[in-house]
Amino acid sequence: MKRAGVLFLAGVPVVATAVYFVLPSGAADAPAAPTSVGAQSSRDDTKDRAEQDHEQKRDKDDEIVASLPPGLAAPAKTELAHRLVASAEHSTTDWRSTYGIIEDRDDHCGYTAGIIGFCTGTHDLLTLVEHYTESHPGNGLARYLPALRKVDGTDSHEGLDPGFTDAWKAESELPEFRAAQEEERDRVYFEPAVRLAKLDGLGTLGQFVYYDAMVFHGTGTDESGFYALRERVLEKAKTPAAGGAEKAYLDAFLDVRRATMLTRYPDRDTSRVDTAQRRFLQAGNLDLATPLTWEMYGDSYTLS
Repeated sequence: MKRAGVLFLAGVPVVATAVYFVLPSGAADAPAAPTSVGAQSSRDDTKDRAEQDHEQKRDKDDEIVASLPPGLAAPAKTELAHRLVASAEHSTTDWRSTYGIIEDRDDHCGYTAGIIGFCTGTHDLLTLVEHYTESHPGNGLARYLPALRKVDGTDSHEGLDPGFTDAWKAESELPEFRAAQEEERDRVYFEPAVRLAKLDGLGTLGQFVYYDAMVFHGTGTDESGFYALRERVLEKAKTPAAGGAEKAYLDAFLDVRRATMLTRYPDRDTSRVDTAQRRFLQAGNLDLATPLTWEMYGDSYTLS
């Protein structure tokens, strides 16, 4: 994960998504743009809604989500989503072969490892090992927790070299750690992305667009995280839940996402947007129906 890594009132129908987000900033009836404090509060609220941590609104949200088709949560679509992400993170569609991958990609995120690209510099790898150690004390990674806490938020390897990479690979041979990686991926990224996308009125493709964006940009509410990215999109287009057209909203989302990627990494290949998600959208494949053909970093993939 690269940490840059539905807003509606209780009892109000889903179309009443927070108004200052869904109205174009230049609209005559648009209120003044929120202050930075207000924007941060709104991102925090949206994150809570996505992660089902908002007590007052959770039940209503649950009803809405339960009433919708499974979308990306259908088993075959979930498998497809993980394969698509693996093609971007690890240049393979066999995501189950990537538990033990660990490398420093010189992207200022420290070590990137495992099925979703957990990073020593972006908190999610630390959280994974902490949760794993709670249920499996004495595991082969537990002794690195002090070092992982020290390097969190940096690209440093201090206290991790030379043994951490070998320990990661060894632990990744164990079914228990593989399950822990999957649980953390789903808890932090997949489930909140699908939930929020459904509350925003998006279908299967849109749910995947949110999922991949959360993986790459992180789930933080800071200016470079997923929720700030979504906030910038809402200045340009309405979500389908707020009455906007799904394709127009996703077009705007991909535009903003691509620009955000290039702002952070000017030389970064943006294939995951340009020749994958954008291609699916241009084909009108909002259901993410197979067969799918896309390109990633110059390689072609097809899934039936």
